[in-house]
Amino acid sequence: MPRSSPSRASWVAVMLLLSAAANAALAQDARAKQPKQRPFVVAAQGSFSVGGHTVQGAGVFDPTKSPAGTNEGQTFWVDQMYIQYQIPVDARQYPLVLVHGGGGTGRVWESTPDGREGYQTIFLRRGWSVYIVDFPRRGRAGQPTFNGNFGNLDGMQIVPDATGKTGVQFGWTRWRIGPAYPQLFPVNQFPTDRASIDQFFQSLVPTVSDNATVITDALVALLDKIGPAIVVTHSQSGLFGWLLATRRPNLVKAVVSYEPGFVFPDNAVPPPIPLYMGTLAAGNPVPPADFANLTGMPLQVVYGDNIPTTPIPDLVADGRRAQVVASVLFQRAVNSIGGDVEILHLPDVGLYGNSHFSYSDKNNLDVADQLSLFLHRKGLDRRKQTEEERR
Repeated sequence: MPRSSPSRASWVAVMLLLSAAANAALAQDARAKQPKQRPFVVAAQGSFSVGGHTVQGAGVFDPTKSPAGTNEGQTFWVDQMYIQYQIPVDARQYPLVLVHGGGGTGRVWESTPDGREGYQTIFLRRGWSVYIVDFPRRGRAGQPTFNGNFGNLDGMQIVPDATGKTGVQFGWTRWRIGPAYPQLFPVNQFPTDRASIDQFFQSLVPTVSDNATVITDALVALLDKIGPAIVVTHSQSGLFGWLLATRRPNLVKAVVSYEPGFVFPDNAVPPPIPLYMGTLAAGNPVPPADFANLTGMPLQVVYGDNIPTTPIPDLVADGRRAQVVASVLFQRAVNSIGGDVEILHLPDVGLYGNSHFSYSDKNNLDVADQLSLFLHRKGLDRRKQTEEERR
């Protein structure tokens, strides 16, 4: 006869508590090793939503009936974007807008998996106002999730959408923590203690029904609200950064994109790039007139380390290699019509071992320095003028 389930449940609970305590101790140890930072003053901070629209449930809302499981007569806000911001004293002229990539939320910019300061605080210390977004349908902008019973809203049938989930094994190679789980690259800047790995994968969310138009519309609404800004994107959001720049070239002062995809004029999209097996599209087509708007601001594309230079069977790693090829084609296409695209490979400036998340790797201060240098070279790091200085 099997042992009683309460006994086994208690044993499992104890083991989970011990594991959690060990992970917490490791994380605390990592934070304790950080150099002490000087305090800084934040002049203003807060959060808000932009973009989106409402949908209406059929019928008439009846307050005498339970609303559970029905949308009858109710109005719902959908497709809005969540933004949190902090503005330091004596801020620089243009804020940074930090846009997360696939599987993430704005949390990726807040702190690193091992508890060090992320770009949010690094650049606040350097005098930049920082705006961090959560995509529509993601994180703190997660209405609707498309997993509930929304039924028919405003004539739009909403059904569960395909959900992109990234597990540990896939993420390990996808984001270049190592060649294959649980192996590590010989030179690796990603925090690889157990607590940091757990923190990283605990922070992931499903990529649910991402729509380039919906996300770009929300980014447009954000810049229309806050004014000119420098846009920093990563991976999946690289596309949205280019689309934003094509639509608001007067408000986008620069785009810095970590390992993105690309856009090309719809009458001049390069042929697909050969992979070890199959091909990869070079980029997304946009109208030539929109593409020409990318010449209105400096653009930088940043790559980490451990990217193959020749075709290999690993589908994800080979795809990243093909994106590097596409970046050169993008650079030529923009610069040939008077643009200013730079491609930065971190090993070329002495930074080795960086993963797909270079801005939160163990050397993220050095990676942040490269962003600061780029913005300085482009004359974009000036402080705001006071009223007295303007007079």
